[in-house]
Amino acid sequence: MNGRPLSVECPPPGSLHAVPGLAALLTGYHLCTEAEKGVPVADASGLPDRYRLETEAPDRAFADAVVLVARDGGAAVGCVVVTGPAGGAAEIKRLWTDPAARGRGVASALLGAAFERAGRMGARTVRLSVWRWRTGAVALYERLGFSAVPSWDDRADLVCMERPAQGHRPAASSIAAEG
Repeated sequence: MNGRPLSVECPPPGSLHAVPGLAALLTGYHLCTEAEKGVPVADASGLPDRYRLETEAPDRAFADAVVLVARDGGAAVGCVVVTGPAGGAAEIKRLWTDPAARGRGVASALLGAAFERAGRMGARTVRLSVWRWRTGAVALYERLGFSAVPSWDDRADLVCMERPAQGHRPAASSIAAEG
């Protein structure tokens, strides 16, 4: 990072297509995921339709969700999507940190902002699913209070986790939440 505080922004609805760096972050997430699942593709054009839609038309793909973008200075270094709440639970999806920015608190900052946003949306719990082989992500989620729960998804190798929406409060100096 460049020494400036990391900021987490919440772009206004309808503006996601114009957020610098967001499409690249979402593309990176999906290309990595497809490769880890054993079906690598060369670029976004080879992604399954529903994932390609997220990279090409995020306003449409995430019309009913909140997208948070982490910035180090002006550079987008991470993103996360918060959906819901449905049945009292918000869901976290597409948490991704640019590989060059990993190990610097970007994911924790995004998750802290996501927990706050979920609480403001009226969620009592936050849930997510993560591939079993993403052991670093599973460990991070466990450190932040997530516990494994019975799966709501029938895909093999997917771990479903939940935690209370409130409770994680990152240092105020490390996050400037907007929106």
